[in-house]
Amino acid sequence: MKPIEEYVRSIPNFPEEGIIFRDVTSVLQDADGLKLAIDSMIALLDGIEFDVIVGTESRGFIFGVPIAYVLGKPFIPARKKGKLPCETISMQYDLEYGSAEIEMHKDAILPGQKVVLVDDLIATGGTIEACARLVEALGGEVVKLIFLMELAGLKGREKLQKYDVASVITYEGK
Repeated sequence: MKPIEEYVRSIPNFPEEGIIFRDVTSVLQDADGLKLAIDSMIALLDGIEFDVIVGTESRGFIFGVPIAYVLGKPFIPARKKGKLPCETISMQYDLEYGSAEIEMHKDAILPGQKVVLVDDLIATGGTIEACARLVEALGGEVVKLIFLMELAGLKGREKLQKYDVASVITYEGK
Protein backbone atom coordinates (compact mmCIF):
# COMPACT_ATOMS: atom_id res chain seq x y z
CA MET A 1 0.00 0.00 0.00
CA LYS A 2 1.24 3.49 -0.87
CA PRO A 3 1.72 6.22 1.74
CA ILE A 4 -1.52 8.17 2.32
CA GLU A 5 -0.03 11.33 0.75
CA GLU A 6 0.14 9.55 -2.59
CA TYR A 7 -3.63 9.08 -2.66
CA VAL A 8 -4.27 12.83 -2.41
CA ARG A 9 -4.47 14.53 -5.79
CA SER A 10 -2.84 17.97 -5.85
CA ILE A 11 -4.28 20.43 -8.36
CA PRO A 12 -2.15 23.52 -9.00
CA ASN A 13 -3.69 26.97 -9.43
CA PHE A 14 -7.16 26.04 -8.16
CA PRO A 15 -9.34 27.83 -7.18
CA GLU A 16 -6.92 30.64 -7.99
CA GLU A 17 -3.35 31.20 -9.17
CA GLY A 18 -0.71 30.12 -6.65
CA ILE A 19 -2.99 27.77 -4.66
CA ILE A 20 -2.49 24.01 -4.65
CA PHE A 21 -5.86 22.35 -4.06
CA ARG A 22 -5.63 19.09 -2.07
CA ASP A 23 -8.40 16.90 -3.46
CA VAL A 24 -9.83 14.36 -1.03
CA THR A 25 -12.02 12.71 -3.70
CA SER A 26 -8.98 10.85 -5.02
CA VAL A 27 -8.63 9.24 -1.57
CA LEU A 28 -12.31 8.32 -1.44
CA GLN A 29 -12.42 6.71 -4.89
CA ASP A 30 -9.57 4.32 -4.11
CA ALA A 31 -10.48 1.45 -1.76
CA ASP A 32 -6.94 1.22 -0.35
CA GLY A 33 -6.71 4.99 0.05
CA LEU A 34 -10.04 5.18 1.85
CA LYS A 35 -9.15 2.33 4.20
CA LEU A 36 -5.77 3.88 4.93
CA ALA A 37 -7.34 7.29 5.59
CA ILE A 38 -9.92 5.89 8.03
CA ASP A 39 -7.38 3.65 9.78
CA SER A 40 -4.91 6.54 10.06
CA MET A 41 -7.54 8.83 11.56
CA ILE A 42 -8.60 6.14 14.03
CA ALA A 43 -4.93 5.81 15.08
CA LEU A 44 -5.01 9.52 16.07
CA LEU A 45 -7.52 8.54 18.76
CA ASP A 46 -5.30 5.96 20.50
CA GLY A 47 -5.52 6.53 24.24
CA ILE A 48 -8.32 9.12 23.99
CA GLU A 49 -11.42 8.43 26.09
CA PHE A 50 -14.57 9.83 24.52
CA ASP A 51 -18.31 9.25 24.22
CA VAL A 52 -19.36 10.61 20.84
CA ILE A 53 -18.05 11.75 17.45
CA VAL A 54 -19.27 14.94 15.78
CA GLY A 55 -18.59 15.45 12.08
CA THR A 56 -19.01 18.66 10.12
CA GLU A 57 -20.96 18.81 6.88
CA SER A 58 -20.20 17.22 4.56
CA ARG A 59 -16.79 15.58 4.42
CA GLY A 60 -16.70 15.28 8.21
CA PHE A 61 -19.66 12.91 7.73
CA ILE A 62 -17.71 10.84 5.21
CA PHE A 63 -14.85 10.25 7.64
CA GLY A 64 -16.68 10.52 10.96
CA VAL A 65 -19.33 7.86 10.37
CA PRO A 66 -16.94 4.97 9.62
CA ILE A 67 -14.71 5.99 12.53
CA ALA A 68 -17.75 6.01 14.84
CA TYR A 69 -18.87 2.65 13.46
CA VAL A 70 -15.49 0.97 13.94
CA LEU A 71 -15.09 2.37 17.46
CA GLY A 72 -18.70 1.67 18.50
CA LYS A 73 -19.53 5.33 19.17
CA PRO A 74 -22.55 7.43 18.20
CA PHE A 75 -22.20 9.98 15.42
CA ILE A 76 -23.67 13.50 15.53
CA PRO A 77 -23.87 15.66 12.39
CA ALA A 78 -23.06 19.37 12.52
CA ARG A 79 -24.92 20.82 9.54
CA LYS A 80 -25.32 24.00 7.58
CA LYS A 81 -28.12 26.23 8.84
CA GLY A 82 -31.63 25.08 8.00
CA LYS A 83 -30.86 21.40 7.34
CA LEU A 84 -31.84 19.84 10.68
CA PRO A 85 -35.52 19.11 11.46
CA CYS A 86 -35.62 19.43 15.26
CA GLU A 87 -34.83 22.26 17.65
CA THR A 88 -31.26 23.42 17.03
CA ILE A 89 -28.46 25.51 18.44
CA SER A 90 -26.38 27.47 15.94
CA MET A 91 -23.05 29.25 15.69
CA GLN A 92 -21.97 31.78 13.08
CA TYR A 93 -18.38 31.88 11.84
CA ASP A 94 -16.31 33.81 9.33
CA LEU A 95 -15.27 32.55 5.94
CA GLU A 96 -12.61 34.03 3.66
CA TYR A 97 -15.38 36.05 1.98
CA GLY A 98 -18.41 36.44 4.24
CA SER A 99 -19.79 34.20 6.95
CA ALA A 100 -21.69 30.95 7.46
CA GLU A 101 -23.67 29.26 10.20
CA ILE A 102 -23.51 25.71 11.52
CA GLU A 103 -26.14 23.91 13.62
CA MET A 104 -26.66 20.86 15.80
CA HIS A 105 -29.77 19.48 17.42
CA LYS A 106 -30.13 20.82 20.98
CA ASP A 107 -30.38 17.27 22.33
CA ALA A 108 -27.37 15.93 20.37
CA ILE A 109 -24.78 16.34 23.14
CA LEU A 110 -25.47 15.64 26.79
CA PRO A 111 -23.77 17.68 29.51
CA GLY A 112 -20.43 16.11 30.44
CA GLN A 113 -20.04 14.02 27.29
CA LYS A 114 -16.51 13.82 25.92
CA VAL A 115 -16.53 14.65 22.21
CA VAL A 116 -14.18 14.12 19.25
CA LEU A 117 -14.66 16.40 16.24
CA VAL A 118 -13.85 15.06 12.77
CA ASP A 119 -13.36 16.79 9.42
CA ASP A 120 -11.37 16.12 6.28
CA LEU A 121 -9.31 19.31 6.34
CA ILE A 122 -8.16 22.04 8.69
CA ALA A 123 -7.49 25.29 6.86
CA THR A 124 -8.32 28.48 8.77
CA GLY A 125 -10.10 26.52 11.52
CA GLY A 126 -13.31 28.57 11.45
CA THR A 127 -15.79 25.76 10.82
CA ILE A 128 -14.37 23.36 13.38
CA GLU A 129 -14.00 26.14 15.98
CA ALA A 130 -17.70 26.97 15.56
CA CYS A 131 -18.53 23.29 15.90
CA ALA A 132 -16.45 23.04 19.10
CA ARG A 133 -18.25 26.07 20.51
CA LEU A 134 -21.60 24.38 19.79
CA VAL A 135 -20.50 21.26 21.66
CA GLU A 136 -19.37 23.37 24.61
CA ALA A 137 -22.61 25.41 24.60
CA LEU A 138 -24.48 22.11 24.99
CA GLY A 139 -22.28 21.15 27.96
CA GLY A 140 -19.97 18.75 26.14
CA GLU A 141 -16.18 18.63 26.47
CA VAL A 142 -14.14 18.64 23.27
CA VAL A 143 -11.30 16.18 23.88
CA LYS A 144 -9.78 15.94 20.37
CA LEU A 145 -10.05 17.41 16.86
CA ILE A 146 -8.89 15.11 14.06
CA PHE A 147 -8.38 15.77 10.36
CA LEU A 148 -7.08 13.84 7.37
CA MET A 149 -5.24 16.92 6.04
CA GLU A 150 -3.92 20.19 7.41
CA LEU A 151 -2.93 23.30 5.46
CA ALA A 152 -0.43 24.67 7.98
CA GLY A 153 0.11 27.90 6.05
CA LEU A 154 -3.45 29.00 6.85
CA LYS A 155 -2.71 28.79 10.60
CA GLY A 156 -5.94 27.06 11.65
CA ARG A 157 -4.11 25.29 14.45
CA GLU A 158 -3.36 28.70 16.04
CA LYS A 159 -7.09 29.47 16.21
CA LEU A 160 -7.62 26.10 17.94
CA GLN A 161 -4.81 26.37 20.51
CA LYS A 162 -7.00 25.36 23.43
CA TYR A 163 -7.81 22.01 21.79
CA ASP A 164 -5.87 18.81 21.14
CA VAL A 165 -5.53 18.92 17.33
CA ALA A 166 -4.12 16.14 15.14
CA SER A 167 -3.94 15.56 11.41
CA VAL A 168 -2.71 12.63 9.36
CA ILE A 169 -1.09 14.75 6.63
CA THR A 170 0.34 18.25 7.02
CA TYR A 171 1.02 20.47 4.03
CA GLU A 172 3.20 23.47 4.86
CA GLY A 173 1.61 25.85 2.37
CA LYS A 174 -1.90 27.04 1.69
